[in-house]
Amino acid sequence: QVLSLPIVVIVHGNQDNNAKATVLWDNAFSEIDRVPFVVAERVPWEKMCDTLNLKFMAEVQTTKGLLKEHYFFLAQKIFNDHSASLEDFQSRSVSWAQFNKEILPGRGFTFWQWFDGVLDLTKRCLKSYWSDRLIIGFISKQYVCKLLSTEPDGTFLLRFSDSEIGGVTIAHVIRGKDGSSQVENIQPFSAKDLSIRSLGDRIRDLGQLRNLYPGTPKDQAFGSHYNSER
Repeated sequence: QVLSLPIVVIVHGNQDNNAKATVLWDNAFSEIDRVPFVVAERVPWEKMCDTLNLKFMAEVQTTKGLLKEHYFFLAQKIFNDHSASLEDFQSRSVSWAQFNKEILPGRGFTFWQWFDGVLDLTKRCLKSYWSDRLIIGFISKQYVCKLLSTEPDGTFLLRFSDSEIGGVTIAHVIRGKDGSSQVENIQPFSAKDLSIRSLGDRIRDLGQLRNLYPGTPKDQAFGSHYNSER
């Protein structure tokens, strides 16, 4: 008996994203001796974390996987719950609908569509930055404000955009003369933007950016990613 990997037949390119979600879910969560085409509707969140991590590392072709704090952010996003602890999420299960049917609150896309956009962007434009751990990426705008609000002027970090599919943004702190702080988020960069000018060179261009959180001078952190100016 010969078994193939899961396949999905599509009739238009706009179905590609859903097809990839179906194959991923089937490949990761179906039982070996199952009835054909039958797969669980809900799976433990911990198994989903393992699946997302393996998918991320394989797609981006990096040895640097997702971290505990990344899983916490992803759990908050997929469950739409910002009050639960990391331990609370570990005992939950996630449904196919939450993964790729239900639209994220206030957005026009599903969790998988957003995550797949991050995969594509990182694979195409950010692999070396991710592998050097220069991008936190999976972190909420609210938590970024908490981290940066007590930091010196010009401290910044990089996170994947919540509002756009396949975007990376730079959050940085501005301090007033009275010592007050304000955290600003630069308009997200898409893969198209980064193909025109790399992330490293864009960071070099922005004079208001000084230290990568928590305190590494930007030229020290990103210098190896700068392109020689002609």
